[in-house]
Formats: sequence, C-alpha cells, structure tokens
Amino acid sequence: MNGTGKPTSEEVAEALRARIESGELAAGQPIPTQKSLVEAFGVQRGVIRRALRSLQEDGLLTEVTRGAPPRIADRSAVPRGASGAGGAGVASDAGADETPQETMVALRPRITEAFRADHVRVDALCLTAESLSAALGEQRLRIQDRSVAPSSVTVRVLLPNRNIELAFPRSVSTADTHPDEGDLVHQRWLQQRNAHGTVLSDHLVGMRSAGIDVDVRFKALPFTPSVKLYVLNGAEALLAYYKVTVREAEIGRTSVEMYDALGDKSPLFSFVSGETRLRRDKAFVAESQAWFDALWDTIATDLALG
Repeated sequence: MNGTGKPTSEEVAEALRARIESGELAAGQPIPTQKSLVEAFGVQRGVIRRALRSLQEDGLLTEVTRGAPPRIADRSAVPRGASGAGGAGVASDAGADETPQETMVALRPRITEAFRADHVRVDALCLTAESLSAALGEQRLRIQDRSVAPSSVTVRVLLPNRNIELAFPRSVSTADTHPDEGDLVHQRWLQQRNAHGTVLSDHLVGMRSAGIDVDVRFKALPFTPSVKLYVLNGAEALLAYYKVTVREAEIGRTSVEMYDALGDKSPLFSFVSGETRLRRDKAFVAESQAWFDALWDTIATDLALG
C-alpha cells in the first residue's frame, strides 16, 4: 500500500503477473479492460496504465495496437533476478531459453530485468546504439515514476570511429563511378550514430535528477563490428549478428544502393551466468565481458559525439 489504503502500480502488476503465471489469464487472451481493472483494484487509471506498462516491458503482454487491447503474450513469464555478490543483480535464466527475438523487441525486457539490481552496469558494442537508447529511455521513465530505483548506473558504449572506412553501411558503387555516394552513406551513418548516442546520454543524465549515481562513457573502435554485444551486470551476454543486405535508401534527394544491416531486426541470443546454468553459458558471459574490457582498455579511443 502507498499510504492511501489502495494498491500501488507495482502491487497491481504483481497481482496480474500472478494471474498470468497461474494460467488464469491464458496466452492469447486479452487483458481485462482498464475500466474493469480500475473498478477491481479501486485505483486511478494512471496506476493501471503504469502496471500494464511494467508487464509489457517484462514481455508478458503484447504491444498495444490501434483499437485492440494488449493480450497475454505466448511465452513464459519472466521471473525476477536474484541478487549477486556486491549487490549486483544477476539476470534471470528465462532469457537464455526463449526463442530469439528481434533486438528492438528482445532488449527491452532484458534491460528492465538488469535495472532491478542496485548497481546496474551495461556494456554495449554496436553500430549506432539505436536499440540501447530506446531501452534506456524506458528505464528513465520507470525511474521517474519510481517503479525502480537503482543506486548507480554505469554504461560503456563502443561505436565505430568516424574516420574509418566502414564495411557497412557503405555504397555499392565504387568511389570511381559515384564518388559522392560513399560520402552520403557515411555521413548518414555518422548522424545516426551521434544522434542515438546523444539521446542515450541524455536519458542517463536525466536519471541523476532522481539521485542516482550515473556514469556514461563512449569510446571509438578502429573497425566495423560484425556483431552487436550487450553485457548486463556481468551476468548476461546478449549477442546478435549483423546480417548484411543490399537495399536502396533515400539520402536527401539522392537514391543510393547500399550495403547495410538493420540491427534492430537482428535476432538477439541470450547467455546467462548463474548457479543453474551450463558451464558453456557461464564461460560465454565471462569471455564476452573479457573481450569487451580488452577492446575498451587497448585499441578503443575516446569518442566525442558530434
């Protein structure tokens, strides 16, 4: 209770989560209407909305579509993580057993789980940080409405250096035939990298207003990453392969054929380190963290967005 004698959004979410886990609310079934939930719990509509958003972030509800309420997702409920040494949260085992989903969809519930820890640490290697920026934006909202309250958040991001010739995205045409197209593609990527990085940084800096100790840093790599990697609290590694394709894009008033990879569509594989996990998964998480640390401490250079 929140002092008013009425349930909080967290308590409403827990009650609905219990009904989902018990099978009372089955997969594919629409969630009760907000009006009926308001009457059932005796709370304001805003409390219900926050509770439903929490369930959606945990992957228990489908996305809301125009004219249709969310439904119970066809997947196992995501359990809460346990606490590890030094207060760092240990990611739940659920992520490792689920069918891989597209990065933009799969990353949000894993970041949500990581933010249950007292001391949150996120290490990321990617092309533009678009998916990570979106996921951290949701955590900023959850912190503002007091759904979570970690003591500290540390984020390190590795992105390609602006001065290198990227393997992708790049123009299919050669510099000899269309010298301007390569510059157009590179400048477009650079604008996206800087824009998503700036928004990501703003989300994290905004968390400081809630009294959270935030440390966010960016470094540049001298190569094009062929995979994207996220290491969460040193306990879970998320890996996706960039699949290179040929597509056309309008850049300004120019139509450019380019080699590109849509990172937000890449399936994200989860490897979890925990007492009940396979040694292989534990080793993968440990090696992923060691690989990231090695890049960060050796060949990566300071990156200024802009």
